[in-house]
Amino acid sequence: MVKGSLVSIVDDDQSVRESLPDLLNEFGFAVRAFSSAEEFLASDCVDQTRCLILDIAMPGMSGPDLQRNLTLRQQDIPIVFITAHADETVRPRMLEQGAVECLFKPFSDTALLAALDAALRVN
Repeated sequence: MVKGSLVSIVDDDQSVRESLPDLLNEFGFAVRAFSSAEEFLASDCVDQTRCLILDIAMPGMSGPDLQRNLTLRQQDIPIVFITAHADETVRPRMLEQGAVECLFKPFSDTALLAALDAALRVN
């Protein structure tokens, strides 16, 4: 795991955008949080992001939509999807579409750290 790597969080849930950066900073990551996929794409962080923690269901552009957009731009950022919708068909579908992991909220710190570790080994 590369400490100091930029991990970007894209989630419309304000509590996630407030709590996850604190946790990831404790793990030694640089973190930026965005309230929408559009806000992330408009930022100067896209090229520096080593891993993307991405909510699946958001207003406007969804997580999978952002994943497709990044693929079309040939920006290969490892993605860890997170979702509050515990539909058992979601995880296999997200992994099949190229995600490193798909975690159901609430997830443990350990599960998130393992997913980040796997994502940063990919990149």
